[in-house]
Amino acid sequence: MNLRTLILLFTLSLFAFSCSKEGGFNIFSIEDDVQLGMQLKNEVLGNPQEYPLLDRSQYPAAYAFVEDIVNDILASGQITYQEEFAWEVYLIDDGETLNAFAAPGGYIFVYTGLIKFLDMKDDLVGVLGHEMAHADQRHSTEQLSQVYGISFLLDLLLGDNQSILTDVLATLVTLKFSRDDESEADEYSVIYLCETEYAANSAASFFQKLIEQGAASPPQFLSTHPNPDNRIENINMLALERGCDTSFDSSQSAWENFQKSLP
Repeated sequence: MNLRTLILLFTLSLFAFSCSKEGGFNIFSIEDDVQLGMQLKNEVLGNPQEYPLLDRSQYPAAYAFVEDIVNDILASGQITYQEEFAWEVYLIDDGETLNAFAAPGGYIFVYTGLIKFLDMKDDLVGVLGHEMAHADQRHSTEQLSQVYGISFLLDLLLGDNQSILTDVLATLVTLKFSRDDESEADEYSVIYLCETEYAANSAASFFQKLIEQGAASPPQFLSTHPNPDNRIENINMLALERGCDTSFDSSQSAWENFQKSLP
C-alpha cells in the first residue's frame, strides 16, 4: 500500500472528527493553511498587472494605519490562530474595486477602492474583523475541501500534481462563502471587536451604507447572502446581547488623511 493510499484512508477515518459544522469538513492542517496562503501571496506579488500592490516603502503611513487596526483586533485575545497565522497586510492599488479578502494563514489584501468607498475608520474595522474571521475560522480551506474533494486535494498536498495549484489559488481569490460562513464571520467580527476600543457592530455600518446607496447585494468579498438587512439586525443584536460598546469614533481627521494619502 503506497503513501497516498495510507493518507487517504487515514483522512477518511477522521472525517467525522473534522466536521466544523453540519456538512463541513477540512482536510487541510493549520500548517497547510499557512502554506497555501503564502503561495497565494506569492502569486499576487508575482502578478503586478492584475494586483498592483502599493509599495510599502512609499506608503508606510497607509500600511501602518491598517496594520494598527489588525494588531488591535489580534490583541483582543479572541483570535484562535493569533500566533500560528501570519496576519500580513497588503494594499492593492485599484480605485474601482470594492474588495478585500483574507487568504488562509492570515494574509490580508485590501483594495484602495474599498477604502475610498468607506465613510469612517470603524467601517474598515468591521470589514477587517469580518475577513480575519474567515481566515481564523478556516472557511477558505473548508470550502476547498468540499469543492475539490479529498483525493484531488491530496494530489496537491503530496505534490503529485502541482499543475492544479494555480487553479486552486485562483479559486481562493474569488471564493464565495456559504450562508453559514458569512453569518459566522459576522458573529466573530462582533466577538473580536467587543474586546477592542472599536464599535463591536462596525460591520453593520458598512451594510447600512450599501442599503442607503441602493446596492442590491454586497460586493463579492461579502458574498450575496444573507441579506444585508438581516445581517445588520443580527450584528446589532449580538453586540447588544454581549454588552459590547457600539459607539462609533466621531473623529474624522485621521481617517480622511489616511484616504488622501492613497493614490
